[in-house]
Amino acid sequence: MNYFIEGLQGSGKSTLVSKLSEKHPDFKAVREGDYSPVELAWCAYVSKDKYAEILEKYSSIEDMIREKSYEEDDHVIICYTQIITDVPGFHRDLEQYEIYNGRVDFDEFKTILTRRYSRWNGQNGIFECSLFQNTVEDMILFREASDDEILEFYKEIRKVLEDKEYHIYYLKAEDIPANIGIIRKERSDDQGKELWFPLMMGYFNECPYAVSKGLSGEQALYDHFKHRQELELRILEEVFAGKYTLLTSKEYGDDQL
Repeated sequence: MNYFIEGLQGSGKSTLVSKLSEKHPDFKAVREGDYSPVELAWCAYVSKDKYAEILEKYSSIEDMIREKSYEEDDHVIICYTQIITDVPGFHRDLEQYEIYNGRVDFDEFKTILTRRYSRWNGQNGIFECSLFQNTVEDMILFREASDDEILEFYKEIRKVLEDKEYHIYYLKAEDIPANIGIIRKERSDDQGKELWFPLMMGYFNECPYAVSKGLSGEQALYDHFKHRQELELRILEEVFAGKYTLLTSKEYGDDQL
């Protein structure tokens, strides 16, 4: 069996991953930014020629880059956010090679994801944000896809996963602003200066979806999260019936696990 842990930002996914890892020590937890057989968040996805260019450009940390690199066919995946370095511009440079946020055209995006899900043949994995969050955000905010288009995409993903053993735990947020408020405080510096939320607001305000609809600000962001959760719950019901469990964010008991 494998577990996919899904839900909105601030719903407690990381906490649930930790709880399941403690309950099942023989399972491997795969978090955002880790090398994953099914997800590419916070990772660069480059051709071998581009990889060689990156190694040459950042030769002073070549060994560190190689340590966090994994070959797949004619591409290399670099878990660049796990590379701790003060080399100027390194992380911003590698960010451009992620596949999300509309950085690759949809046909390529779809091919990359379906191929990786199809080839995945692992067991005893606990995957954080590896099915919905990054893909749904990409499709809503950067491709401006309709709910029905996203639903059809996941019907194809379900077919690809047909022979895999997995179960989805979805953390449903009852109070989205309150959940976001908690991580705003958690992701602040020692002086209380917010680090995460201003980046989140910039990400939302500048995305094609918000720009084309003239949206901005906290309420617009919360409205987007509400819509995304409703859509993800619909995907679970219509596409992944029998493959998921709903848990109320921050209110479930350990006996439910």
